[in-house]
Amino acid sequence: MTREEALAEVKQRVENRNLFKHMLAVEAIMRELATRFGEDPERWGLAGLVHDIDYDQTLNAPDQHALVGAEILEQLGVDPEIVYAVKAHNGDRLGVPRQRRLDKALYAADPLSGLIVAAALIHPDKKLASIDADFVLNRFGEKGFARGANRQQIATCHELGLELREFIALGLSGMQKISAELEL
Repeated sequence: MTREEALAEVKQRVENRNLFKHMLAVEAIMRELATRFGEDPERWGLAGLVHDIDYDQTLNAPDQHALVGAEILEQLGVDPEIVYAVKAHNGDRLGVPRQRRLDKALYAADPLSGLIVAAALIHPDKKLASIDADFVLNRFGEKGFARGANRQQIATCHELGLELREFIALGLSGMQKISAELEL
């Protein structure tokens, strides 16, 4: 599946604008991580782009989130490793272990996007360009800040061999590259 095909599927299935931007943000983070690890940015980006393809559909059935998405992606002929990574990103709930680097990266990147967005939004100009990794890292330590951004999940970046600051810096860099699309 090409990015254009995946984007068309996502646009067809995702109504919430903020969810759509979240998926773009995770795609950008995954591309940056792929580059860091010498992996294929297109493939890793695709995993980030489609990871929540079923979110609107499973909003009231969280135990089905990622299972329904995996079924959709399988029907679309998506690479089985990407399908597995999508399942594994909700693996704590589904009992699907994170086995590959792709799985671990997607799991950690998912909540990182929300933390970075929240950090940008508290800056006076509300722009990604105005913040740096240290700014986000400082917010990471504030328990009351961006409560929906699961810190334990983000901290699993160590399973990738990354220190938290480097992981945040990579995620922020990826998101800054698409700041216009994210409207940040």
